[in-house]
Amino acid sequence: MGTPDSSEIPVQAGGVLPTVEEAYATHSGFVSSLALRVTGRREDVEDIVQDVFIQAMNGWASIQSRSSIKGWLATVTVRTARRRLRRRRVKLFFGIDGSYNYETVGDQGASTAERALLSQVYEALDAVPVDERLAWTLRHIEGETMKGVAAICGCSLSTAKRRVAVAQLTLEERLGVRRDR
Repeated sequence: MGTPDSSEIPVQAGGVLPTVEEAYATHSGFVSSLALRVTGRREDVEDIVQDVFIQAMNGWASIQSRSSIKGWLATVTVRTARRRLRRRRVKLFFGIDGSYNYETVGDQGASTAERALLSQVYEALDAVPVDERLAWTLRHIEGETMKGVAAICGCSLSTAKRRVAVAQLTLEERLGVRRDR
């Protein structure tokens, strides 16, 4: 099978679709960053990126336009991370996966205090159910809109809002944050 000429490459509303290899070169950094922020563990990132682009090879035909690639990859990344986080919770339940030092999650430019706070947040996130954790992380760490959270998580807007709220309450409880109501 040779390389298709330009007449065989589908032209979509957003322009000519790149190959999966080209998308990897362009978007693997985004997928890596997203995977790190939702899982909190650097050692998970490489496997998640590989899994995401393997899935991309199988589902590339579902991409409608060049402009939808990043959102599609975000959704696949979150679904892949969800599976990994669920396996981690089972291991935690059975005592197979002990505590983890999240101090490497923070940016190198972050202060010691910022990295310590981020480490505490990720430790607390380990106690949050996976779907709620993902929604909260997308909203508060990634800065997604609630509509974006719903789209990436594949749920309704009201479900996304509920998940973020449940995670927020759990985090506040775990971190000892008191709210005046």
